Amino acid sequence: MISDAANAEPRELTPELLARYDRPGPRYTSYPTAVEFHAGVDHSEYVRRLADANLRCDDPLSLYVHLPFCEERCAYCGCNVVITKHREVADKYLEYLDREIDLLAAHLPNRRRVSQLHWGGGTPTYYHADQLDRVFARIARHFSFTPDAEIGVEIDPRVTTPDQLETLRSRGFNRLSMGVQDFAPEVQEAVNRIQSYELTKSLVDRARELGYRSVNIDLIYGLPYQTVEGFSRTLEQVITLRPERVAVYSFAYVPWMKAHMKHLPEDSLPGPDLKIALLGLSRRAFLDAGYRQIGMDHFAVPEDELAQALERRVLHRNFMGYTVQSARDMVAVGVSGIGDIQSAFVQNTKKLNEYYDALDAGRFPIERGYGLDRDDEIRRQVITTLMCNGHLAVGDVERRFEIAFAEYFAPELAELTGPESAQSDGLVRITPEAIEVTPLGRLLVRNVCMVFDRYLRARTTGAKPVFSRTV
Repeated sequence: MISDAANAEPRELTPELLARYDRPGPRYTSYPTAVEFHAGVDHSEYVRRLADANLRCDDPLSLYVHLPFCEERCAYCGCNVVITKHREVADKYLEYLDREIDLLAAHLPNRRRVSQLHWGGGTPTYYHADQLDRVFARIARHFSFTPDAEIGVEIDPRVTTPDQLETLRSRGFNRLSMGVQDFAPEVQEAVNRIQSYELTKSLVDRARELGYRSVNIDLIYGLPYQTVEGFSRTLEQVITLRPERVAVYSFAYVPWMKAHMKHLPEDSLPGPDLKIALLGLSRRAFLDAGYRQIGMDHFAVPEDELAQALERRVLHRNFMGYTVQSARDMVAVGVSGIGDIQSAFVQNTKKLNEYYDALDAGRFPIERGYGLDRDDEIRRQVITTLMCNGHLAVGDVERRFEIAFAEYFAPELAELTGPESAQSDGLVRITPEAIEVTPLGRLLVRNVCMVFDRYLRARTTGAKPVFSRTV
């Protein structure tokens, strides 16, 4: 069980400490990360992995559907989206999405139960209610849902109608995720997302009336013109809505990757000290309001399934986010969708024309992926467990993989426990029995996990990755 100390106020995150750990690193939605994906994983490899997955007929699946269209681009957005007001483009996409769903089902004749379904984007509610109903009907033609299935969708309150909410709820959707980012008008204007508190509240209220059991709100700190005073007001407003879950993300300013970010005035972005203040402000606000911290940047009310799973240390994570469902295989449809199936990651092409061409040829539109070796599996278990539950029982890893943990990870443990290390900085407590991430360490848990990333270590040192150590 997790003690209350796990959600206590952490040792101060000082500018000096942040500077020591301030380096680019993955969020570890996967391990190995997407940086390692390559074109060697294609349609044929995916078909083989699906055949292996089909043999596990009693195991449920997770299913992700990518609906990439938006009418306008938010300036902070880092997602794979298609910006268009030409509805005929989006209509054509649904026809090909139907084909991919049919093709997927044909390769999983004995594996049709789903425990987690999520629609992401883009903006799924870019589509009208009858179109959303069509997508779900295509899925339901082939797949059934477990009684406790998580069925969620991302919505944009600016374009979402009560009719859409009613349609989705009637089809069994029970979770909504909506972006807010910041209610401050000057911030919204800078990032091209004008969304009032009143509009957001009306959608949250209507969702509750319809029986959605969970509402998630996304916030971002580090956006242009954010201030402590303004973000404090946003936090107060969000707390009055009492969403079951909240995510507070750090803005990734990457204009060299996302050209639209070049339009943001760089001198308006908060500096390191202000970002620390905004992060600490967020954490204190939600903990004081009774939320539990989930992972490094999520919060949930104590009654929520995520908080209860964390209490039991059985929280899971996949490309769709934190979850209580432990489906061993995840399949994805739609452009850029990433699946995780039978020890391999597979990603669809990001380009619409390539997506259509592949399906016209009767092929899955796989662009790249990665097949995990034994060492990857071991490290994925370590990293995912620390990211989700903040606690790693050494004995569990040793029994599952038949290794001597202290020998297998001798360099990593030395780095974590040496002078000026994560342990001496108060991020972790390490014993022969366990690795425990402290409250302060939760804020920097990526840095802890980066120590176990053999690919990141190789890029940092210039050495080749060490593969599949045995003892």
